[in-house]
Amino acid sequence: MIGATKRWFQRNRRGLAIGAGVIGAGYLAGQYVLSKISEARERMSGDRIARENLRRRFEQNQTDCTYTVLALLPTATENIIEALPVEELTKELQQKRAERLARLNAGEATGSDLSSVTPSLPDDDRRSLSSFQSEGYVHASQMGESSLSSDGQPRPKRNKTQLWNEVKITSVTRSFTMVYTLSLLTIFTHIQLNLLGRRNYLSSVISLATPPANSSTIRLEDHDDELTQTLGDDFETNRRYLAFSWWLLHRGWKDLMVRVQTAVEETFGPLNPREDISLAKLSELTLQIRKRVEGSTEEERRSQRWLSCLLPPAGEEQHVLRESGVEGVADPTSPQTASKLRHLLDETADLIDSPSFSLVLTLLNNEGFSTLIDQRCAADAFKAPTSTPEFAPQSFESVATVVPLAGNADRKTKLANLLAVMARQAHVIGNGSHPPNEYLVAMDQNVRELEAFSAVVYSSNFDLELLGAKNTVSEARETGLDDNDMASSFTHVSVQEEVEDDLKDDESIQSSSPSAERVASVADEPLTNSAFEQAWGKATEEEPTSLPEEATEKVTERVTQEDTEEATEAVTEEVAVQANEEPTEETQATQ
Repeated sequence: MIGATKRWFQRNRRGLAIGAGVIGAGYLAGQYVLSKISEARERMSGDRIARENLRRRFEQNQTDCTYTVLALLPTATENIIEALPVEELTKELQQKRAERLARLNAGEATGSDLSSVTPSLPDDDRRSLSSFQSEGYVHASQMGESSLSSDGQPRPKRNKTQLWNEVKITSVTRSFTMVYTLSLLTIFTHIQLNLLGRRNYLSSVISLATPPANSSTIRLEDHDDELTQTLGDDFETNRRYLAFSWWLLHRGWKDLMVRVQTAVEETFGPLNPREDISLAKLSELTLQIRKRVEGSTEEERRSQRWLSCLLPPAGEEQHVLRESGVEGVADPTSPQTASKLRHLLDETADLIDSPSFSLVLTLLNNEGFSTLIDQRCAADAFKAPTSTPEFAPQSFESVATVVPLAGNADRKTKLANLLAVMARQAHVIGNGSHPPNEYLVAMDQNVRELEAFSAVVYSSNFDLELLGAKNTVSEARETGLDDNDMASSFTHVSVQEEVEDDLKDDESIQSSSPSAERVASVADEPLTNSAFEQAWGKATEEEPTSLPEEATEKVTERVTQEDTEEATEAVTEEVAVQANEEPTEETQATQ
């Protein structure tokens, strides 16, 4: 029996060997397939978690931008209202009218016919002043004696005509300056918080990708925080960088006010406060002022420099830090913090000088002036019905901003009544203490390009940040540089070139985007090869009604699949260098 079995195995040993090999190969192949499926499942789960994390961070960043604007806006409002005291001028006009009526009443005691010769002009003045009194606000700083100017010097005596002319210029200048200030503050805050949000996100990605600290290799030096420090996860740096919004709130608006006031004097100067003005005429005058301030052509608007309104010159930076309370006399700035701060300020200046900034700012101004002129002034001064949407957003394309439905463009009112509405709207535009601010809400909801621009800022220069951090750490270890020298190794960042290289494949999407058609209707000349157009074309190629989802989805797919993997690979290579060994396949698979 045993011999027969042995002979059978000898006769079939070749077939048995082949069968065993096939079974073994099948088992190994199955295990390989199962491992690949498991890896793919884990990778998909990690990508989904990373996308949700990035989406949550980005959406929270935009919410923080809105609340930050509301917190900063009252400071600018107080300064602008104090510099342009419309209510104080109105009070002086009321005092002159009271004095004139007192003289007329005193004259009635000597002559009974004086009351019959009173001209009808005071009635018009009374109605105009009553509109200011009923619709305007009186700022707390303007409750004092009106005979003193803002610098404490006595005001020169002015007649009624001069006062009305000042009321006219000051009312329009104040409301228009508030619109421009709100637009600049909104986009500047989005730039600041998205730059810091991007750096914090990279720091979190690197910290998650870093292997545990309890390595078997004993290291005499601790380099765990070098990448985080190089990327700028520094509370002191962030605090100093955010303090630069002080410039717009206290200095930048003054330059803006001078531009607006000059344009208002040239446009509204010849008008008499007692004459009638139509809604179409008001829209035309508003457009003329905007062309003088922003530029009449696309080339002029792109060449307009807003940097002086948003950031101080190099010689004033320390003054801004001291005035904002961030830096004290006995609190010197470390070289490392100064280097990180300079890197952030340089990148911010690049963004402000880019055509993308000019384009988004124009759209924000369009929405702000449309809310002021086509909605609030039309409803309050011209009594136009607002139950149905009859107004088109203001742009540089049309002479008038009102769609002539139901004869609203021909509605007329006294210019003095319009000035009263504008004086009241200046407080509404600067409302940050009692949200919601309808002007800020209109900008956030209707200017989707602002969301796309924020996505570009949030997602640009990821590779540059990681490469700079990796090279800096390697050079520091090879040459023995300390933290201060390592921090100063950052070079100037050209944001525009980086975004253009990163988004060159999205030109076809941008050309067919609904948002692209909207921007083309605003600009007199199309922007060619604009990095921003490519970016918001990528971010808004889907349905234009859901605000953050499309932009963040596109940004997330690009960032999490490319930049996160590069971040983890960079960290893995650095850890391998520290341990004097090459990264194994097992470590790469874990990453």
